[in-house]
Amino acid sequence: MMKEIYPRIIELFHNDRFSVLATIIKQAGPSPRGIGTKCLIMEDGSFTGTIGGGIVEAKVITEAAKVFDTGMPVRLPFSLKGSDVSDTDMLCGGDLEVFLEPVSPKHISHLSIFEKAFKIINRGGAGLIATVIKEDRWKWGDVPKMFIEKEGQRIGSLLGGQAMDEDLVEKLETILESRQPLLLTLEDGSKNPVEIFVEPLVAKPVLYVFGGGHVSEQIVPLAAKVHFQVVVIDDRQEFANTKNFPDATEVHQFPFDGVMNRLPVDESSFLVIVTRGHTQDKDVLSQALKTDAKYIGMIGSSRKRNIIYEKLSEEGFTEDDLSRVYSPIGLGIGAETPQEIAVSIVAEIIKVRAGKIED
Repeated sequence: MMKEIYPRIIELFHNDRFSVLATIIKQAGPSPRGIGTKCLIMEDGSFTGTIGGGIVEAKVITEAAKVFDTGMPVRLPFSLKGSDVSDTDMLCGGDLEVFLEPVSPKHISHLSIFEKAFKIINRGGAGLIATVIKEDRWKWGDVPKMFIEKEGQRIGSLLGGQAMDEDLVEKLETILESRQPLLLTLEDGSKNPVEIFVEPLVAKPVLYVFGGGHVSEQIVPLAAKVHFQVVVIDDRQEFANTKNFPDATEVHQFPFDGVMNRLPVDESSFLVIVTRGHTQDKDVLSQALKTDAKYIGMIGSSRKRNIIYEKLSEEGFTEDDLSRVYSPIGLGIGAETPQEIAVSIVAEIIKVRAGKIED
């Protein structure tokens, strides 16, 4: 759902249009949707996403009109403990609370937070969105909201003093490990308690598969099933075909020369090199070694690997550089067929993702 909501927010920003973001921030007992579920409401009453439908959603849309008028947020509690269908459709038996956040095109830092969040969801990585949900902290049009990247870099501020921002940064790793949105109470610079809603964003890592042949056709569905976003690249039109890779997030026809300049490869990326020939494998590998990719694997025999390594050494790559490469690729399970080779490769990248590969 975030893949629909965040780009819509960004589009509205660029079109200078106001919107209201509704987020479930509390839940006790059964309810139609979980904590962190969102719905984006436009000024004409249309919306993207859902927080459960029924009276809850209808009430949220009605209250959003007040947010459009005042520019101030609203917290809405709901009890879902009705006992008669003639009285209410809210019969789940639990309670929830929804926070309605004004999203104004006037606040560029607000836009930057949503852009960063969408990038993580779309391309991988990790970070944390923190939003102050005490309404009066939004007065004067301030946006007490912050995005913290996994490495600690920040966009925006909670507007409670530097100590409060840094307190949250210290909790970053624990919150990301939990992967669960939650409410926190932090103290501002005057020792006043401030309630914060925090949302960890830990996206599926991206697996780049270079080559669109038979082995790739087996790798892609397996990797997608174990929660990788898979991007396939081949330099031939007939092999860079989305029909061959229905489980891939993206399929591109790119020349292998300079291909890394076209891709946002980072330290969370996985690279599998299974092109049609030694020359193309070497070309892609030489570029891959200049990235911070978490995993670089190249298909082929030990003899082929050694020939390519010798050429790369002549070009200035060190033993430490080459030691990053998993080649021959895959776990040693005696794989022979494309299906078996794919199993061995995906098993190896799962192991690396889990941090189980020994030095």
